[in-house]
Amino acid sequence: MNQSKGNLFILSAPSGAGKSSLYKALIADDAQVKISVSHTTREPRAGEENGREYYFVEVDDFLDMIADDAFFEHAQVFDNYYGTSKKAIFDMLDQGLDVILEIDWQGAKQVRQQYPHAISIFILPPSTEALEHRLRDRGTDSEDVINRRMAKAVSEMSHYNEYDYVIVNDDFQTALVEMSAIFKAMRTQKRIIEQKHSKLINDLLSL
Repeated sequence: MNQSKGNLFILSAPSGAGKSSLYKALIADDAQVKISVSHTTREPRAGEENGREYYFVEVDDFLDMIADDAFFEHAQVFDNYYGTSKKAIFDMLDQGLDVILEIDWQGAKQVRQQYPHAISIFILPPSTEALEHRLRDRGTDSEDVINRRMAKAVSEMSHYNEYDYVIVNDDFQTALVEMSAIFKAMRTQKRIIEQKHSKLINDLLSL
């Protein structure tokens, strides 16, 4: 797979760890960072719009897309499917943009197999108590759903060691600074600089 001009970032965390708030704040402050909009079979939540948070599709349509090899990665989470369009991601990377994939550890594994240069970040909550408190504060999930998410969180967090970077989201601003530093540092990788400044490098070496 050809190398692109931008970086592909994998961002994972258990539900309630704050990853969405972190990447939204990062995108608001850094025009070079974009979030990949995934397809899903789950129902839209209040305030969500098709094409903004997700592309909401029927299960049969999603399965057809899998058969057509249209997804960069896809996974089943709880009772729903999630997947990311290959074309959408590489179009943005080729423009020199950094793209965030907000996916679980299963999807992250699929991405690494296809794109080894992907940079992965896992967000951990400061405690199980804080995680449960954040889930309850949403006011969108039933008690049964909260219990399921808490049980699932332990399994998800056990995969943190498969990631390149780990951020503990205790203080939001500190976590945001740490995430921003990772994104900026990755833009100075040798392969990125060689692509972006090939003429400069050739000129400097020909002095």
